Amino acid sequence: MNLQVQTRSQIHATPHPPFRGRPFLCSAQRRPCRRFAAAANGGAKFGLRVCGSSSSRGEELSKVEEQKKRRAYPFHEIEPRWQRYWEENRTFRTPDDDIDMSKPKFYVLDMFPYPSGAGLHVGHPLGYTATDILARLKRMQGFNVLHPMGWDAFGLPAEQYAIETGTHPKLTTLRNIDRFRSQLKSLGFSYDWDREISTTEPEYYKWTQWIFLQLLKRGLAYQAEVPVNWCPALGTVLANEEVVDGVSERGGHPVIRKVIWFGALLYFTMSPKLLITFSYFYLCEWFYIYSIIVDYEQPMRQWILRITAYADRLLDDLDDLDWPESIKEMQRNWIGRSEGAEVDFRVLDTDGQNRDIKITVYTTRPDTIFGATYLVLAPEHCLLSSIVSESQSKDVEEYKELASRKSDLERTELQKEKTGVFSGGYARNPANGEAIPIWIADYVLGSYGTGAIMAVPAHDIRDHEFAGKFDIPIRWVVVPDGGGSGNSERPFSGEGICVNSSSPRSGLDINGFPSKEAACKVIEWVEKTGNGNKKVNYKLRDWLFARQRYWGEPIPVLFLKDTGEGFPLPESELPLTLPELDDFTPTGTGEPPLSKAVSWVETRDALSGKPALRETNTMPQWAGSCWYYLRFMDPKNSEALVDKMKEMYWSPVDVYVGGAEHAVLHLLYSRFWHKVLYDIGVVSAKEPFKCVINQGIILGEVQYMAWRDSDGSFVSADSVDVSREHHQERISEEKVMKSGDSFVLKDNPDIRLIARAHKMSKSRGNVVNPDDVVSEYGADSLRLYEMFMGPLRDSKAWNTGGIEGVHRFLGRVWRLIVGSPLPDGTFINGTMATDDKPSMEQLCCLHKCISKVTEEIEGTRFNTGISAMMEFINAAYKWDKLPRAAIEPFVLLLSPYSPHMAEELWFRLGHSNSLAYEPFPKADPAYLKESTVILPVQINGKTRGTIQVEEGCTEEDAFKLASMDEKVSKYLDGRTVRKRIYVSGKILNVILEPQNVKAAIR
Repeated sequence: MNLQVQTRSQIHATPHPPFRGRPFLCSAQRRPCRRFAAAANGGAKFGLRVCGSSSSRGEELSKVEEQKKRRAYPFHEIEPRWQRYWEENRTFRTPDDDIDMSKPKFYVLDMFPYPSGAGLHVGHPLGYTATDILARLKRMQGFNVLHPMGWDAFGLPAEQYAIETGTHPKLTTLRNIDRFRSQLKSLGFSYDWDREISTTEPEYYKWTQWIFLQLLKRGLAYQAEVPVNWCPALGTVLANEEVVDGVSERGGHPVIRKVIWFGALLYFTMSPKLLITFSYFYLCEWFYIYSIIVDYEQPMRQWILRITAYADRLLDDLDDLDWPESIKEMQRNWIGRSEGAEVDFRVLDTDGQNRDIKITVYTTRPDTIFGATYLVLAPEHCLLSSIVSESQSKDVEEYKELASRKSDLERTELQKEKTGVFSGGYARNPANGEAIPIWIADYVLGSYGTGAIMAVPAHDIRDHEFAGKFDIPIRWVVVPDGGGSGNSERPFSGEGICVNSSSPRSGLDINGFPSKEAACKVIEWVEKTGNGNKKVNYKLRDWLFARQRYWGEPIPVLFLKDTGEGFPLPESELPLTLPELDDFTPTGTGEPPLSKAVSWVETRDALSGKPALRETNTMPQWAGSCWYYLRFMDPKNSEALVDKMKEMYWSPVDVYVGGAEHAVLHLLYSRFWHKVLYDIGVVSAKEPFKCVINQGIILGEVQYMAWRDSDGSFVSADSVDVSREHHQERISEEKVMKSGDSFVLKDNPDIRLIARAHKMSKSRGNVVNPDDVVSEYGADSLRLYEMFMGPLRDSKAWNTGGIEGVHRFLGRVWRLIVGSPLPDGTFINGTMATDDKPSMEQLCCLHKCISKVTEEIEGTRFNTGISAMMEFINAAYKWDKLPRAAIEPFVLLLSPYSPHMAEELWFRLGHSNSLAYEPFPKADPAYLKESTVILPVQINGKTRGTIQVEEGCTEEDAFKLASMDEKVSKYLDGRTVRKRIYVSGKILNVILEPQNVKAAIR
């Protein structure tokens, strides 16, 4: 039977869903989609002709009619209706106090989004769609699912935008949140919106402040005067992790390394005789900072969190996590645990005698101590001023200034040219008594180890490059085990056998010892002689936690006016709310903007009644995002951060999806805070996130570029001469074709093009707005396409042609089940499904699809799950009838990917409730067994083809099928079969009579 021409008597009509009195409206009854105009305004990328402001009513209607014709199914009616239904019925609400904890749980979470004014682009829904598919699957499999959403809304971007526009960051933040929420709802994500939180809400950051107080009580939060990463443009200091390639992670502004000084905040009532003068000093080439100079100066106060106290646990517990190995390796490298020794080198005076100053170096290779031919100090080393000679002081100061403008990454980059300056001083190598020069170089960091190294140029590539540039001696002290000389032009950094490593003066002799054994002997020797000790070191630095900005959590600490003594705010006074400020711009002095809120800053200690000052630094953006996953478990609790029973049930997060860029920021910080909370009994799991998945990036559409020479003629990309005058020109896709692995001009295939997809950005003009895509193709098409583009973890390029393909697939699903449109463009209210019993072939097809889709979703291979559904629909179009028992399970399979269409079809199939909690289909093994086999067919012992036969096929039936096969039959035509050799399910070998030789010659 042709499904497309069934009569209405064969249609099984179904009741409309109960939308609180709102009846279903067919497309003929509804007004044109209001969102079409918005899509048309920016829809050129989708092939839409843009309407001008003077378009007539008739032209607008023709546009709507044109779009209706292009729609594969009425998504514009279906999707808003079901989104309203889910919201009004709170379909995805996770029970709170009344939850059944006997059921298994599944906590799936997206990394906290920052709600920017730009809204979403099509790259954002990639991870969100993946988590939504998992959440929908697990609900249908009987799990209690926690799938929440909230906003990481404090931080620099909102404040910078507020400064630029003159609007308060609170207003812009709320507006951005509304926009993000609306966009996410339009995509049909099954979030429990009852649990929505924002880091800017006092009810939330009360507990962020509470965690800070717990850190303070345990000595894990402290104040210190340290060199900082100062960003003049942002007017604040940044943690090392927030500086990328010498610029701020947020905004890309230059960052310099400084000890920043500012005047102490004094009051005439405290010291009326102090003479206060105003002056300014030049901080860097293009930024001036004003300061108050008193009769003394002090470094800027910085709040720091002692994350290094948890370094070993952060490192060791990585082994138990189901995370990408690349992310775990990034964290291991950032923590950078190493074992070695601290060794003291005595500084010499001009007569070569030991001074009362020693430089302590940290080395992971004590076995190479005899090869140390110079020392290197970081430009910010505290002993520098005591070591530098008068003749070198000017050069050293100039070098320090240059080094201060580089980030740690720039300074330690292996590829960069080494720079340095001689200090004019010398130190004594304790192993052999030699006087070696002391250099200053920026490839040594003051924040790592002791800020000084013993340079062994024969066995370290950086030291080797430096020594070669400045003509410093190179001494080989380790040779490869098994032979080899120490005269190579390249350093040998591996372990081996020690040579040239003996000194009667010191009594140390490690010649002939393997490196590891020699290192142990050197450590024993330095400890015995008082020249050093064994040491475990880390690259990880304590977390710089204070920000000199307004839009952040206030730090709940007070300082007495008369003594400066600091003490925590009582927990009963939390939250300490952020005061309203009209002027929240950076002060330019290093003092935070909160210092302008004088009535808020000046307060009294509740216990002593003494005048006190509030802390005016705020917390960094990372504070609120460190623990939000816990608050989602119990978002309305005013008495505790999280209820213990709820935390024990929901912890840890089962699947956490987000970008790899957070590997050493958010993920490391969250693990640190979680471990502290574990130690104080707030949480029951050692780690917050059981499984982390990093989704890839969706790039802009592929752009094709061609080269032209100075005469304007095209030049193939593989023959461009960069020394000549060539320029690139963008080529439209319709003028391009594929040739092998390359792209060429259709009109001239000899011209090879450059095909490249770039990251979406406003500057490139390749950002695709999901609102436009949803208006043109529907949310289900967008969701399905983003999953179909390729593996979730891979980066891929957007292609509008691709989304048109999946949109057509959904149209095929719709027409298969609902039928073709009526003459007026509307559809019947029921479906084409029948109550016929499905055949064995149909059941086998269905259960293979069930097995494949379930397996692929659970393995986060979403794209191959879609392929399995496409195969099922292709097969279903060949069926004479459409049994309900085969179609209903398929609709359930489709629902995690395309929930709006699936809900609509489910109701049309006669169900009165949402399918969100319907049992997900399970594959029956009885229908998964292959009933056919591929049988090789041989002619006279040579395989000439294969045929597909049923299991248990007889020899006669197999031979008949082989005789009809196009490849095999040509060997049988006109020939006599002498015998057949048949092994059931294995092989068919046909032996033919030899041909008549004379006949063959004729």
